[in-house]
Amino acid sequence: MNTELTDEQRKLSDTVREFADTVVAPAAYQYDTERRLPLDIIREMGDLGLFGLPFPVEHGGQGKDYLSLCLAVEALARVDQSIAVTLEAGVGLGIMPIVRHGTAEQRERWLPDLVTGRALAAFGLTEAEAGSDAGATRTTARHEPGPDGGSVWVIDGSKQFITNSGTPITSVVTVTAVTGQETRADGTVKKELSSILVPAGTKGFTVGPSYDKVGWHTSDTHPLTFDDVRVPAENLLGELGRGYANFLHALDEGRIAFAALATGAAQGCLEEALRYARTRNVFGRDIGSHQHIAFTLSRMAARVHQARLCYYDAASRLANDVPFKVEASIAKLVSSEAAMANARDAAQIFGGYGFLNENPVARHYRDSKVLEIGEGTTEVQLMIIARGLGLEA
Repeated sequence: MNTELTDEQRKLSDTVREFADTVVAPAAYQYDTERRLPLDIIREMGDLGLFGLPFPVEHGGQGKDYLSLCLAVEALARVDQSIAVTLEAGVGLGIMPIVRHGTAEQRERWLPDLVTGRALAAFGLTEAEAGSDAGATRTTARHEPGPDGGSVWVIDGSKQFITNSGTPITSVVTVTAVTGQETRADGTVKKELSSILVPAGTKGFTVGPSYDKVGWHTSDTHPLTFDDVRVPAENLLGELGRGYANFLHALDEGRIAFAALATGAAQGCLEEALRYARTRNVFGRDIGSHQHIAFTLSRMAARVHQARLCYYDAASRLANDVPFKVEASIAKLVSSEAAMANARDAAQIFGGYGFLNENPVARHYRDSKVLEIGEGTTEVQLMIIARGLGLEA
């Protein structure tokens, strides 16, 4: 693995970092307090080409590699995790399935607005009874005759914790649903899961009120309900019955970008704490000159370095088309724990100021807990790693 970035990747990272510092950071506290996704910032991100980074030019993308997306996500997460996850989920869970599994007609319909940030897409997977156990999905889709001699999918069920699902610019949600059953050789019955594109505003498709979350206040997150929702048969995304395999791959891939987000959060906490330690004067000298504070900052830096190397490695494996599932889980595990630990240490270094919501460190403290839950809990990552070791976990 070569950990050196190319000149192009370094330039991209610097560009997004400058954008994060000059555009995102000054507005972060306001939008966090208002619990509102800043669409103007999302549009500017679209103008920078961030939503199209890892997609081919023929699909309107920038033709960059997946690591480039990760670098952009990390740079944004330093100052605002909510904005970073809007990009990460919008690309990895919203656009990527359409690019990878969509028909020519589906790509032509949805991609032009999605890859330019004029619209957002969501991925409806999680349910009340199907979180870590996605195979327990209860949402159903049945095939019925439609008008004009065609056929339709009729969807019934609900989803929860769905990112980017209720914004004014959300255009489509990919919904996983049970479309049939398969009897195995041993007589057991397995659910057949498929993915279906449901346009925003479809009759019977209801977006519930936004959640009152501990953190990620700016990120758009809603429960979704599907009551006799009818969409054309051609809205099936990918092959019938391949939904489970397809979204598992999407989650494996997405964990690399999620690890980049967590690394950015850990880096942001380090930068804020280091800046404060150099300027805060106690007992006649800055607190950074005290060994305990210096050692704490050193551990924070080590966590960031370790997390970054882990997601670089997973991204490199993905780019070289070699197995990366376990490495993606390791990156997600290490980086999320680094973000939580650095948020705790940074808040402690700031003392009382670290307990004020206007302080970016306080926001990271609230935001970082979900990094150990979203896109597969810590326990799920440990299970995947254990299985990679040949253990039944």
